[in-house]
Amino acid sequence: MTIFRLLSIVTLFAFLSCNNGKKQSYLPGSIGAINQITVVMDNELWKGEVGDKVREHFAAPAIGLTWNESIFTLNHVPPKVFTGAIRNSRAIIYVEKDSVNESGLNNDKYATPQNVVIIKAPTNEALIAHIDSKAEKAIAVFKNTELVETQKRLLKSLNTEGVLEEKFNISMSVPSIYKVGVQEDNFVWMDREIQKGHMNIIAYTMPSSSFATDSTLVHDIIKMRDSIGKLHVPGPDVPNKTTYMRTEPAFSPSVFPIEIGGIKGIEVRGVWDIKNYPMAGPFLTYILNDKANDRYMVVEGFTFAPATNKRDDMFRLEAILKTLRFQKKNIEK
Repeated sequence: MTIFRLLSIVTLFAFLSCNNGKKQSYLPGSIGAINQITVVMDNELWKGEVGDKVREHFAAPAIGLTWNESIFTLNHVPPKVFTGAIRNSRAIIYVEKDSVNESGLNNDKYATPQNVVIIKAPTNEALIAHIDSKAEKAIAVFKNTELVETQKRLLKSLNTEGVLEEKFNISMSVPSIYKVGVQEDNFVWMDREIQKGHMNIIAYTMPSSSFATDSTLVHDIIKMRDSIGKLHVPGPDVPNKTTYMRTEPAFSPSVFPIEIGGIKGIEVRGVWDIKNYPMAGPFLTYILNDKANDRYMVVEGFTFAPATNKRDDMFRLEAILKTLRFQKKNIEK
């Protein structure tokens, strides 16, 4: 019996370590701050036009913030120090002058989850061409991995108040640190304190006739946000003044198509301010076409944190909002 057990264990280990005759590699977990990319290239390339091209794409200004912050933080290292733990970075761009002409995006090369863009070419011009051709896809892949990692870190302990389910028949994985401060017939406001400010999530619905044509879409979105702000998000008391949150008039919001939980809609990024009061910050709104319930479901995150960077706060709000899911409509008999 002892020999039989030993043979069984050996067989089990052999089975687990092979897949169709190939050995499985067991990788360490990737490391790094959210939205940080390790850029591996020699100093001459980094300081010249090739490095400029990497910065042009991967350190471009993030949309909808109150001042310029790059979409990613770039951490440059020369190839000779690209060893040890730094290889376990979650996002890597490796650029090298070489006789071969190669560009590609690899997953889980040194750690998991990990995305590695490898670009090799004999000239600066060829390197730049490869960077231009790969940047859009790489940014999308990097962002998606960072979003999943952010959700993993944020959503370990969740708010269980159940207000969103009760009011709108939706679910959303909101960290327990957020608390419901306001709930009305068609409006919920949750918030949390952060250093020097607060982060906020609001939810409400709009009639299915709210957005008449594409030509008036931005105007209709601004009108919607401003009316909700006037009704539900008051500003500080100012004698003889009406204060409320609105869309900053000087900056037109950016609008993109989106799909969340299988429902199509639009993503809106911009800047809010308080009418008649010096207070402002970034917002991110998702407007989802909930045809099954003949409505638009609107969820929004916005931050107030004066004199601080807000990119990562808004990214955390994005990670939360994108967990939204529509529940099956209850059928009353």
